[in-house]
Amino acid sequence: MAAKLIQHLGTGRRKRAVARVFLRPGAGKITVNGRDVEVYFSTPTSRSLVKQALLATEMADKFDVLVLTNGGGTTGQAGAIRLGVARALIQFNGELRGKLKQLGFLTRDSRAHERKKYGQKGARARFQFSKR
Repeated sequence: MAAKLIQHLGTGRRKRAVARVFLRPGAGKITVNGRDVEVYFSTPTSRSLVKQALLATEMADKFDVLVLTNGGGTTGQAGAIRLGVARALIQFNGELRGKLKQLGFLTRDSRAHERKKYGQKGARARFQFSKR
């Protein structure tokens, strides 16, 4: 019989992005949609955002992180992954909740995409007004 796979699941959302995060015991490899995190996220800001919760709890070298994400852009996906990793760490060890909450990693950023309005160019943008 095959050995049971041990993993901890966390779901994160930010803007229009959704990330499903799986923490598995390992050496610290982070994979996003089948690609390495260094390849998937081109900006160092996004890469550091993904690793923040792991580094804060000193668990970066104890878990391999597998992420399946869709929707939104790279910044939204990075924020969603951060929340997903924090939630998965709590599933692994509930005692980490206090530290993660204090650092603000468990707060879902409620700022969302505003819809486009009819008769207008966008959510806030208008067509140019011409008096004559």
